[in-house]
Amino acid sequence: MSKEKTRIVNLYITPSAFSSIFKRLRGDKSDYDFSSLIDLRQLLSNEKAKILNVINNQKVESIYHLARILKRDFKSVRQDIKILEKFGFLELKQEVKGKRKKLKPILIIDKLQININFK
Repeated sequence: MSKEKTRIVNLYITPSAFSSIFKRLRGDKSDYDFSSLIDLRQLLSNEKAKILNVINNQKVESIYHLARILKRDFKSVRQDIKILEKFGFLELKQEVKGKRKKLKPILIIDKLQININFK
C-alpha cells in the first residue's frame, strides 16, 4: 500500500500582513514563502490546473504532446511545467525514443490541501 502524497498550502492572514507557507510534503521541513496572494495564484492558476488534470487523466507522452493536447504554445507549457516541478507537483522522466530524448511529466501528488487561518 503506497502512502498518499499531499502538498499543503497554509495561508496566514494577520492584521498587519498576509503571508503564506507552502510545505512540500507532510513532515518535510522545506517551506516556501510567498510574498503575496498574487504569487500563490500564479502557482495555482487555471492553466496549471488544466495541466495537472490532463496529466492525471490522459496518457501524456511528452511536454510537446501535452502542449498539443492543451492547444497552447510549447514554451508557455514548459514554463508552467518547470514551476509545477519546482514546487513538487510533478516530476519529469527522461525517455529516449530512437535518437530523440523527451521529458514525460508525471504527477507525483495525490492531494492538495489549502488551509486558511485568520489570526
